Amino acid sequence: MKTYHAKPGEVEREWLVVDASDIVLGRLASQVAQILKGKHKPQYTPHVDTGDFVVVVNASKIRLTGNKLADKSKYRHSGFPSGLKEIPIATMLEKNPGRVVQLAVKGMLPKNTLGRAMLKKLKVYGGPDHPHEAQKPREITLEG
Repeated sequence: MKTYHAKPGEVEREWLVVDASDIVLGRLASQVAQILKGKHKPQYTPHVDTGDFVVVVNASKIRLTGNKLADKSKYRHSGFPSGLKEIPIATMLEKNPGRVVQLAVKGMLPKNTLGRAMLKKLKVYGGPDHPHEAQKPREITLEG
């Protein structure tokens, strides 16, 4: 019996909607990353992007456990001396809640061209509305 390998042209993608309200950030990110990779499908192939599109709504209502809302920060660097910027996670949740979810999912995807292609299939919105009704997305619930 031969091993099946999915080819990029054969992959059928589905649009899924995830409601992030009252879900812990890490659990949400890990489950969304699995869907973006395609690991929930029987035709999963590690070197081919077999995942589905994921639309995350209500990103502003995610939950952080423990003291993370006060203590956790995200960092970025400009590349110049003393160019390190520190942004508290509470500030990020107020200004751009979708960015918090996107960075959490990005950290759980492969760090190569395949991972960057997977991240492009993630759409995150802070509120309950999204502009992807034309794709007829299917609503799913995540554990956690």
